[in-house]
Amino acid sequence: MSAPRLERKAGLRTALLPLLCAVALVSATAAPATGAGPGSPDARRPERTVVRTEQGLVRGVSHGSYTAFDGIPYAAPPTGPLRWRAPVPAPAWQGVRDATKPAERCVQMPAPGASGVTGSEDCLYLNVTVPAAGQAARKRPVMVWMHGGAFLGGSGSDYSAERLAVQGDAIVVTVNYRLGIFGYFGHSGLGAAPPFGLADQQAALRWVRANAGRFGGDPRNVTLFGESAGAISICAHLTSPAAAGLFQRAVLQSGSCLTSFPRGALAPGTPAYEPFASQADVQTAGAEAARQLGCTEAESDEVLACLRGLSTDRLATAQLMQSFNRPAFGNGLLPKAPAQALASGRFHRLPVILGTNHDEMRMFVGSSLAAFPIRTEDDYRARLREAFGAAAPAVEARYPAARHPSPALAWAAVLTDRSFTCTTLAAGRAIARHAPGLSLYGYEFNDPHAPVLAGLPANPEFPYGAAHGFEMPFLFSSFPTERPQNEDQRALSDRMVGYWSNFARAGNPNTTDAPLWPALHASSPHAPSVQSLAPEPGGIRSVDAYSAHQCSFWDRRSQ
Repeated sequence: MSAPRLERKAGLRTALLPLLCAVALVSATAAPATGAGPGSPDARRPERTVVRTEQGLVRGVSHGSYTAFDGIPYAAPPTGPLRWRAPVPAPAWQGVRDATKPAERCVQMPAPGASGVTGSEDCLYLNVTVPAAGQAARKRPVMVWMHGGAFLGGSGSDYSAERLAVQGDAIVVTVNYRLGIFGYFGHSGLGAAPPFGLADQQAALRWVRANAGRFGGDPRNVTLFGESAGAISICAHLTSPAAAGLFQRAVLQSGSCLTSFPRGALAPGTPAYEPFASQADVQTAGAEAARQLGCTEAESDEVLACLRGLSTDRLATAQLMQSFNRPAFGNGLLPKAPAQALASGRFHRLPVILGTNHDEMRMFVGSSLAAFPIRTEDDYRARLREAFGAAAPAVEARYPAARHPSPALAWAAVLTDRSFTCTTLAAGRAIARHAPGLSLYGYEFNDPHAPVLAGLPANPEFPYGAAHGFEMPFLFSSFPTERPQNEDQRALSDRMVGYWSNFARAGNPNTTDAPLWPALHASSPHAPSVQSLAPEPGGIRSVDAYSAHQCSFWDRRSQ
């Protein structure tokens, strides 16, 4: 792809606003994991618990059935001279450090309606949720969550992990990592520096390896799981030589090394999107950013000193944050583009679950309809022409508007299949082709009446269905929704927690009391081997997502 230019990016701020608002919405509406959880005898008078980490003692808070340790530093603050450097270990401390509330989130795009900078550069902290003591005869599996948010928003503390910890009998860790220009900036003066946000994630995993045993976890049994940008991050770590041995299993929710969007997918005028950029492209964008910020000294070290001397506010603008939200490849952390590494078999061999939601793009399309309506078939055709050019008639023949309740829903179906479902299945086939004996499982979250995340714009003519992110309240209780789950949905939630935690424990989601979840196989892309996760009776079953989402059509177009 051509080098990203800030001038081009600046013109996209308005067009990208619906996506960024949706990202901020999902991040901002989640409640921190600080309340009483299942079985809490008295949330008003919690007992306090102390654990010794490598850096020093931390005091968490017990909620009866689980104990939470929030705001533990896993790396030194990346501020001042440490801005745009690989993370270094957190310094040791004396006495007992309070770990009863989350740290600030990393600097990010502000929530809709907010003014000023949100978050802090001093943000490299994690949170640990531990089941009540005395329940496990041996070390528990460790589950490390990487949040989504387009590499622009989100925080580990947005995800309350007590259900996975208590029901799954696991240690759950949620992580902050640098975002936007603070996490993915590049410049020739930095050389082949790693993408700092991904380097943060690996530093958190090293902290987990060193400290998980102190919380009752097994440091040799770590499952890395995440959604959207978190899942894309995990796919990057699967291809990263620097991540060898840092985790033993992976769960990718709604994101993979192959996720991409065509032109105009997020809004008219937006360019095609791929989640990773070359080191050269990121450095070119960094040089342009330095020029616009007035740091134009001839020597690279002087330019970097100037940039490191700027305030957080000068850097945390919408333009600059959006200009740097793609991890760079061509460095020690990501030697090759993750998609190429996956296709050539250069990835870590370990058990993987990967999946998508049945109506992924309805969240993005629905969030932007007020600004960019798709009311008529002509509106629909205009979006198809922008995205697919001369191939638009062939796409329309596959997805005629008349076969969908509305042109807007037809557009969302096109993008869901092309950008999420079929690319994820292709990533699964690449893994299976190079590692045929690997434990590999696919899923599709398919609750057409999943509770809508609170704050999304309501439109009775545009149901969200099983949209992007709508599976997260089934795993984490902290996501407020417009209505509570019904009895069948709570049962599905219990089943999903069981599948995820059993995979973390054994590398296989199956248990004797759950519907069989078959493995994916490279030799049979059409086989009904993706597990549908839906709440109605018989809703958990094998389905042929490849055929249902027109993947043979999209596979031919990608060749």
